[in-house]
Amino acid sequence: MRQVAIYGKGGIGKSTTTQNLTAGLADMGKHIMIVGCDPKADSTRLVLGGLAQKTVLDTLRDEGDDIELDAVLKTGFKGIKGVESGGPEPGVGCAGRGIITSINLLEQLGAYTDDLDYVFYDVLGDVVCGGFAMPIREGKAQEIYIVCSGEMMALYAANNISKGIAKYGKTGTVRLGGLICNSRKVDREYELVEAVAKKLGTQLIHFVPRDNAVQKAEIHKKTVIDFSPEEIQAEEYRILAKKIEENKMFVVPTPMSIDELEAILMEYGIMD
Repeated sequence: MRQVAIYGKGGIGKSTTTQNLTAGLADMGKHIMIVGCDPKADSTRLVLGGLAQKTVLDTLRDEGDDIELDAVLKTGFKGIKGVESGGPEPGVGCAGRGIITSINLLEQLGAYTDDLDYVFYDVLGDVVCGGFAMPIREGKAQEIYIVCSGEMMALYAANNISKGIAKYGKTGTVRLGGLICNSRKVDREYELVEAVAKKLGTQLIHFVPRDNAVQKAEIHKKTVIDFSPEEIQAEEYRILAKKIEENKMFVVPTPMSIDELEAILMEYGIMD
């Protein structure tokens, strides 16, 4: 079982990328569980056909500790299993604690079955801190991918996340598998993200082009592979899935100083 965490700047498209990627893996016959680690609880919506899934924290608040696995774990496209951690009531408590509670509960209820090929953690946040670091801090996920773009703040976030991975990677088994560029059509975007990846000691594992097919599929509450499998964009996600499946490059990253990162941004024309 490969346990994979997807990190990246807020709003960069982590959930969309994760669900389309897992649809590609499911298309290859892989058995997958997605654990949504975001209080917005939108990490499984597309693979579950738009189901507004009840979160683990909401279920615990409403029903107490004595709950069944099927109350929080639902099955969607090609058998992909999905669970949403959820968050605290607004203005109360730490959202990161929901991740800790959810993963512990899933383990107790036997969600991590032997037939699973992958468990994906779709994690909120620009930095690896508190409860949001739990999937890598406690060795739940050994494999990390960072979703980014050629935009300045997305690359700042990728560098910050790499600092967290480097910290935990020195003493544990967690490794960075690469950057996934979710394109925003920034000038020289491919070359820029590839240069940042190289400086971090990792790879640009795939460049996902921007395509309205993604938005069309989301409106219909589906992944691209589910909604329009013949689309060119569906093939992009299949290629990404194949690259993840075959990836052998896992590193402890070498984060940059702010000056080093800004020098790369200047070189590629992002900062004037």
